[in-house]
Amino acid sequence: MGRVKIGGIIQYTDLALVGMMAVPDRPGIAAAVFETLGKRGINVLFIVQSIDLNNNTHIVFCLASKDLSQALGLLDPVKERFGGQRVTHHPRVAIVSIFGPDFKERPGIAGMMYAALASAGINILSISTSMSSVSCVVDRDRLADAVEALRDTFEFHERSSLRAP
Repeated sequence: MGRVKIGGIIQYTDLALVGMMAVPDRPGIAAAVFETLGKRGINVLFIVQSIDLNNNTHIVFCLASKDLSQALGLLDPVKERFGGQRVTHHPRVAIVSIFGPDFKERPGIAGMMYAALASAGINILSISTSMSSVSCVVDRDRLADAVEALRDTFEFHERSSLRAP
């Protein structure tokens, strides 16, 4: 597959990655996590949930770095209430996303993005996709390298590269 045209690249900086890990899967876990944070005015920008082979759920999400220590204090009681094993965090991350109107009809775009980041030696900490975007959480110090790798891989209009707070 050659260079694929995309709508652009979006960057989100000054984020922290938090994980509510190995919680026995049952209804109400995600509600408890995100209602607890929302009631304290903590906004969440990125959410991924998965269930492992032991029927434990893992919820990973990004929030503003400035909210990290408050969030960690709020999540410990939630972890205890649901029997979770651990709350993890990575305090310095960024999200880099590519977007385009026809991603749902173009196989291989996600793989191209992941290969571009891998070839630049960038570890992906978490992935989320939609019908029109692919987002990767990376170490904040590697964001510029990630954007450069994506610019080298995809074609897009220069004006469509956005930096979000």
